[in-house]
Amino acid sequence: MHSPFTVDVPDINPDFSAPFFQGLQVIASYILAGAMIVVFIMLVVAGAALSFRGLASDRVRTWAGENILWIFIAAAVLGAANGLFAWFVNFDFGF
Repeated sequence: MHSPFTVDVPDINPDFSAPFFQGLQVIASYILAGAMIVVFIMLVVAGAALSFRGLASDRVRTWAGENILWIFIAAAVLGAANGLFAWFVNFDFGF
């Protein structure tokens, strides 16, 4: 027999899913992919300017020579960030 002070509490199963996380993942993936595309274009322009003398002006070749190392570093960092994001989130970037 139940006492008057006994309360029957059902099992509680928490729901850890948050619908806005999917949207944040999409936005973050677009930002990372967009930044990677911009850095890749900069890398192609700098490499072409340094490789072909008549392709670009002296100013562009000077800019490319001074900044190509930083562009390589940015590409490496963004590539690592994209890889870590895909690994942690298990998200495909839509490509």
